[in-house]
Amino acid sequence: MSRRPRQGGYGPNTDREWSQKTYHHPAAAWGAALSVGKVILTQREPIAGPLSTLQMNHPITGYDCPGCAWPDDQHGLRLDICENGVKHVTWEMTRKRVGPWFFAAHTVSELAEWTDFELENAGRLTDPMVYDADLDRYVPISWDAAFAMIGEELRALPTPDAATFYTSGRLSNESSYIYQLFMREFGTNNMPDCSNMCHEASGRALGASIGTGKGTTSMQDWAEADLLFLLGVNAASNAPRMLTALAKMVRSGAQVVHVNPLVEIASTKTIVPHDIVDMALFKSHRTGSWDLQVAPGGDMALMRAIAKVVFEAAATDPAALDRDFLAEHTVGFDEYRALVEATEWDELVTASGLSEAQLRRAGQLYLAADKTIISWCLGVAQHEHAVDMIREFMNVLLLRGNIGRPGAGPAPVRGHSNVQGNRTCGINHHSPAALLDALDAHHGITSPRTPGLDTVNSIEAMHRGDVRVFIALGGNFVLAAPDTDYTAAALSRCSLTVQVSTKLNRSHLVHGRKALILPCLGRTEVDIQRDGPQGQTVEDAMSMVHVSYGKKQPASEALRSEPEIIARMARATLPQSKIPWESYIDNYDRIRDDMAVVLPGFAGFNELIKNPTGFRIPQPARERVFTTASGKAQFSHAPLATAAHAPEPDMLVLQTMRSHDQWNTTIYANNDRYRGVKNIRELIFMNAADMAERGIADGSLVDIVSTSKDGSQRELRSYRAIAYNTPKGSAAGYMPEMNVLIGHADYSAQSDQPLAKSIHVRVTPARASNGGRLK
Repeated sequence: MSRRPRQGGYGPNTDREWSQKTYHHPAAAWGAALSVGKVILTQREPIAGPLSTLQMNHPITGYDCPGCAWPDDQHGLRLDICENGVKHVTWEMTRKRVGPWFFAAHTVSELAEWTDFELENAGRLTDPMVYDADLDRYVPISWDAAFAMIGEELRALPTPDAATFYTSGRLSNESSYIYQLFMREFGTNNMPDCSNMCHEASGRALGASIGTGKGTTSMQDWAEADLLFLLGVNAASNAPRMLTALAKMVRSGAQVVHVNPLVEIASTKTIVPHDIVDMALFKSHRTGSWDLQVAPGGDMALMRAIAKVVFEAAATDPAALDRDFLAEHTVGFDEYRALVEATEWDELVTASGLSEAQLRRAGQLYLAADKTIISWCLGVAQHEHAVDMIREFMNVLLLRGNIGRPGAGPAPVRGHSNVQGNRTCGINHHSPAALLDALDAHHGITSPRTPGLDTVNSIEAMHRGDVRVFIALGGNFVLAAPDTDYTAAALSRCSLTVQVSTKLNRSHLVHGRKALILPCLGRTEVDIQRDGPQGQTVEDAMSMVHVSYGKKQPASEALRSEPEIIARMARATLPQSKIPWESYIDNYDRIRDDMAVVLPGFAGFNELIKNPTGFRIPQPARERVFTTASGKAQFSHAPLATAAHAPEPDMLVLQTMRSHDQWNTTIYANNDRYRGVKNIRELIFMNAADMAERGIADGSLVDIVSTSKDGSQRELRSYRAIAYNTPKGSAAGYMPEMNVLIGHADYSAQSDQPLAKSIHVRVTPARASNGGRLK
């Protein structure tokens, strides 16, 4: 194996020899414990790091994990933590600092040559900074001057719609509420957020089917279910605490079916680290009953096949369908039945990539189960036809009344810790009129009614010059968004870019003519305001809301909380505003008092969060109240989708994904433990037969050329091809390295989401090595 200094991709520079071998151990277990230990030592937190885990996800007195949105344990578990959560917290709590001295020593041009790992690993941002074009450096600026600059730039715009305001999923409910309130009073609905890139399709599909953009299940439902279909989810890396629930389900006798092109370790077995006895005895538990390796995007065909089995059974078995539920609570059933019955088995086999026997077995499992949950993540949501696909999931659930009763229902797996709460609290470029009416009535403003720009359309508007100011609350927009070079060029055309962040990242180096870096408190840090310590709330993936109090001393006295930063931006921009921005800063209870009036389900907010386990936002669909136009659950009648299949015989369908040693765009190391990979990120996983057909040897270098919807092409050169258990015709590789292959035209017409799971590529033996960089 050769050594290449850039094989780490966007991770650490490395010349270590890369390797890949099959991983046979349980998920989590001692591998997770050792990995956490390495991160703690790297970030110089051998004492505070472990102590912080004892306070994470604890009711009332602790802070909520800033990682994934998987629900906290509701029974007082003392170590409701996971490997990724501890890594995320330790990464935030690092003793390393990035202050004025750091920027004085490094120009932006120099920093642009650093790897993305090196940028974040430099440490916590400590002071507000402004870009000085003459020096090509960030230099200190006072908070007052920074807010004045923002206010002047925003007021000088020809229209409020010439600004766009990005939101990361880490933002609290309180911060989300006043952020969108500021935008609406300012006069725009331009609110791109991370959901535009992950679960936009889920929200649109669920809203059309049952009148809510959220799932309806609770953790108790997961404990009671007989059958779980888990589609497009890699739980061990993306929501590791889910492993506990999966193991419990299998032990209770439930069927857990993992549906994914790749067979992930999460579908096999686990040892949960907080189960001390199991860890000591190396006792593992199964986390799955069956793996179904669909072709990318073949999930819709799988679900239609299940429906076909149900209809076939209904011809002789009246109990196959919940006829009372269908008659009372749904519309469109007869049309759906006709559509399914007209679909041939050959079509379903081709579209799903599965055999008829596998499809029929899945249908029989569904018929045999009294209570079924269908859960999914980005492996489903990032396809062209994702809205139709998720609506097909709902169709299948409706057939047997698997919604609005215990142990059953839809369950999208949200990624970032409060991405669902962002939407609940108004971060939405196409918010419902009822929310805007309530905002206007309570706050005395006039919210714009024209839908705003999402992520894809904000990038296009920046390119055209229609959007001139970009403000981001968290995240790493340039790496999270598609078509990296195109996105970077869009940001550079702005008159002002503002990044509210905890750490340095690529988006600080791709900036407008004016640029600000505003450092904020992390979730682990104490937030003291005029009226004392403040807590903020988050909403998990199952609609539970609970309060979070940071415990650690802030990384710098100059840090400000996100609510303060938002409120002061608002006041600087809207000096005549009657909204009590200063009062919001002093005491976040006042924000919650207003939220209690405006947001459905938040009445008595400040009292509700005193409950040790928080409170659950009411879900009408859970009570079989469907707030659709018809007042009933709506069957969809979309044609069977095959868009994920490559249009040309020599093309493959590439899906991007995270490695185990990363969280979103944050990369901790160049390893992917559960896929057996070490010291390399510039790779592509391929089916062995596809490699043989192309004359590609296992481990050899290849060039990857993507073809966009608009016919344009993008290329990555000298990536390492690795044989892997993925369906023929498909391939996989890591984001954000492979985001460059997603063209700016490659987004779903149904959801505007980038097509990160269906990139059409040609892979050929490498012409010559150029270090794996974009050509």
